[in-house]
Amino acid sequence: MSGANSAILVTGASGFIGSHVCDMLLARGNRVVGLDNFDDYYSRKEKEANLSQAKTNSNFLLVEGDIRDADSAEKVLREHNIALVIHLAARAGVRASIVEPERCVDANVRGTLVQLEAARNTGVKNFIFASSSSVYGERTEVPFRESDPTDRPLSPYGASKKAGEVLCYTYHHLYGISIACLRFFTVYGSRQRPDLAIRKFAEVMLANRPLPVFGDGTSQRDYTHIQDILTGVNGAMEWCRRAGSPHYGIFNLGSKNPISLNELVKFLGDILEISPKREILPLQPGDVSQTYADASLAERELGFRCRVPFKEGLADFCQWLRSHNSSTK
Repeated sequence: MSGANSAILVTGASGFIGSHVCDMLLARGNRVVGLDNFDDYYSRKEKEANLSQAKTNSNFLLVEGDIRDADSAEKVLREHNIALVIHLAARAGVRASIVEPERCVDANVRGTLVQLEAARNTGVKNFIFASSSSVYGERTEVPFRESDPTDRPLSPYGASKKAGEVLCYTYHHLYGISIACLRFFTVYGSRQRPDLAIRKFAEVMLANRPLPVFGDGTSQRDYTHIQDILTGVNGAMEWCRRAGSPHYGIFNLGSKNPISLNELVKFLGDILEISPKREILPLQPGDVSQTYADASLAERELGFRCRVPFKEGLADFCQWLRSHNSSTK
């Protein structure tokens, strides 16, 4: 499917990353169909707010549905002349996946299979899959490269994302679909999910509650700003459509600048002008000591760039959070 009236399907459209992707595509003049089931992982009200800008655009259509519904998946692709699927929907969260592994795997693996099968049955030849740095598990050698082993993830969530990558390769091989798997490294920015560390820490500080710090604070994450992630998604769209044989690729999208938990707490405290009280807790199952992306392949192939310095991005996030919290009171 293609043509002047073709559209792009974004699954998980109401989420943190999905809503930003929708806004980016609409700003470029694309016709966008957003698919979301408003899963109860966090509030529907917040997800609706994420889409407030998109809903004002006549080129945006929201379809409420589940990615595991095969009939609905094919219907959406056929009726709206979808030329590209950006599959972001997932049951998120490392810790949540340990508590409810069946729910995680059902959404992330079966949901991805249903979307791939719908693409095959309707002739959609371009597909972007949201993977995660969680596939790498615990690694001591840094930075993480796409060629590194990824057969020992530490959580069902990481395992489900690895399974999704493998399914994507199978559908590329069998049916000639061009597929880019994007391994996101700890994305942050406005609209960030309530369970993610930066937002959770900031809200705890603003409420003047003790800050839960797991471990000794030396663990590191490769925090990557949402605006930089969008350059990778945009590049993956062009990469999929590149002339020639169907493509399959896996790409790290990370800042290449790991920040320790201690540094994160200090930076947040400085920006919010709060001296946090720490509550030291044991490390939690599924946590890794570090993530650190080698993004050179994405830079070369997708034009991916990280231009938002961490402290600047953190300050922008805190400004958004204050505004968000005051508007929802």
